[in-house]
Parts: sequence; C-alpha cells; structure tokens
Amino acid sequence: MQSSTSGARKSIGVGFLPDEARHGFLVDVPKGSGSDDIICITEHRGDDLNQLGVRTVDTPSPNDSSLRVVIDRRRWLALAPAFWDEANRRLRANGLPVAKFIKNPGKPVPVHPSLGKELCILCWSVEDASPDDIPNALHNWEALAPEERWWLYTMTVATTGQAMQKGIGWRKALRAAIADNPFIKGEGLSPKARRELLGHSQLSLSL
Repeated sequence: MQSSTSGARKSIGVGFLPDEARHGFLVDVPKGSGSDDIICITEHRGDDLNQLGVRTVDTPSPNDSSLRVVIDRRRWLALAPAFWDEANRRLRANGLPVAKFIKNPGKPVPVHPSLGKELCILCWSVEDASPDDIPNALHNWEALAPEERWWLYTMTVATTGQAMQKGIGWRKALRAAIADNPFIKGEGLSPKARRELLGHSQLSLSL
C-alpha cells in the first residue's frame, strides 16, 4: 500500500504513522480468494516497526506471541469493510488520509495502534461465531465508544491475547457480549449519541 501525507505527517496503511509510531498492528491477507484462507493480525513494537508494511513477512507460527488474530476470509470479508468505514471516519476527523479497503492488498497492511486494538476486538468476537451473527456483532461493536473497545482489548490481551486462545476467558466473554447479545434497533442510545455523551468522537493519536 502506498504511503500518503497529510501536511508533514506521513501515513501508510490504515492511519499508521511510521515517523511517530512506537506501536502498531499488521494485517496480512493471503493471495487468492478461498473462503477458508486465513487472515493474520499481529501486534508490533520497538525495532519490529522499522519496516512495518514495507517488507513481506513470513506467516507467523500459531504460538507466536505477536499473533493476535487468525480469522478465515469469509468472516474477514463480512466485517472488514465496516471496520474500514469506521476507521476512515476517525482518520478524516483527525486530518489524516483515508484508506481504501482492498480485498487482496498484495502485502501486509499496517494499522494505527488504537484502530488495531478495535479491529482485534471485532475479530475476536466473531472468530468462532456463525457468519450469520456478524451483522449483529457489527451493530454492537459500533455502539461501543473507542475507549470501551480499548479497555476490552487491554483486559483480553492480558490473559487470552494470543491468537489460539479461543473460546476461553475474555475471548469467550467478547463473543457473548458482542456477537451473541441481540441488537434491537431503537433501544438504547445510538452510537452517535454515545460518542457525544462521552465526548469521544476523535481518534486518539497517543501512540
């Protein structure tokens, strides 16, 4: 994915700022179109960031400590466009370039750390759920304020944050709270009202 600039700030992928970042995520989508192909999301810090999004990475082993998510292409394509829409809304609000969703990007896509946490929460909630539950999960995920998603990520990654720790602890709780919890239109506050109430309509650029 080509880099772009907003003023003096260089941005690549989904809001990743290579000149400023000390933390980020990488989405690795394999070539092809098989519905069972596996998308990997890894978390990176420090020297690991030097070539993030530029180099071609090897597929991490299942027990790699940086591997947060493994999810099949069918589920990925059902949730990723909605995540991109949310990410782009926040990027625009911060004067950063938007990121076009590409089904087969050709190389790993770097993601801003705040947005990467939120993407992990969404993927974890549906990784073992029926694809039919994904629209419901998207409604519930969108109804959370960014800070709520970050808190859920912090709690989950502390105990069950490796990709293969599915179906236990916080990972099990996320599915129940986000994918299995019924969304009833018209009940509760809308996502916009929740953001206004909490005063969190902006992407945090604290890296």
